[in-house]
Amino acid sequence: MIDLDTIQTGDCLERLPELAETLSVAGEAVDLAYLDPPFATGRRQQGRDGHAYEDSWPSIEAWLAFMRPRLEVVIETLSPNGAILVHCDWRTSHHLRILLDRLLGADHFQNHLVWQYGLGGSSPRRFARKHDDILYYTKDAKTWHFEPPMVPATSQRLRGRMKKATDVLDVPSINNMAHERTGWPTQKPIALLELLVEACCRPGGLVLDPMCGSGTTLVAAVGSSRRFVGFDRSPDAVAIARRRVTERRALSLAAG
Repeated sequence: MIDLDTIQTGDCLERLPELAETLSVAGEAVDLAYLDPPFATGRRQQGRDGHAYEDSWPSIEAWLAFMRPRLEVVIETLSPNGAILVHCDWRTSHHLRILLDRLLGADHFQNHLVWQYGLGGSSPRRFARKHDDILYYTKDAKTWHFEPPMVPATSQRLRGRMKKATDVLDVPSINNMAHERTGWPTQKPIALLELLVEACCRPGGLVLDPMCGSGTTLVAAVGSSRRFVGFDRSPDAVAIARRRVTERRALSLAAG
């Protein structure tokens, strides 16, 4: 059995059946699953402090063979009104869209979100690549939880007011001097995950990140009064995630 509000080391393909059994016994299910898997970049992902993982695959078919069974077991844990967000980029977003259409049904697709950011280089041969993709699917094709996130309006007419966010999420990436930076090579900004968790998971609901890396999703869940479960194959990642969650809980307690 796996406790909720926990972060454990291990491949989610091996740990998720145990989580599914735990949830079944408890009469619970996952409300939101967020995955930030390897992007099939073809290179070693290296961060500060020696944190790294290999992201090379013989082919896209090999990468999809890795992803499919993991997506299947994640989907099995979702509640009837649950949702799944899969973070990817230009290399694999089209492959994942087809795969998720097959696993869930094309009518369960809700959004192709674009996370727009500014950091990174440019190329003299093509437009600069300055966004990631997040595919948003729901377990049910008609009923799911969604609370539209509000962002500052930019038009002159609505200046000083808030408006509903579009499917283009303009959230800055983590700069080298940011306090939240952990050294994990693919860490995502907390502002992005807070927006996604609060929009796509009901208050008090359960958030699953089966490839949690530095734990940003889990920190966002704690800060948004959601429960969480996280897994990662890297003991280093799990150690970072646990520390960050402990620190976020302490801040919540101090704030009353």
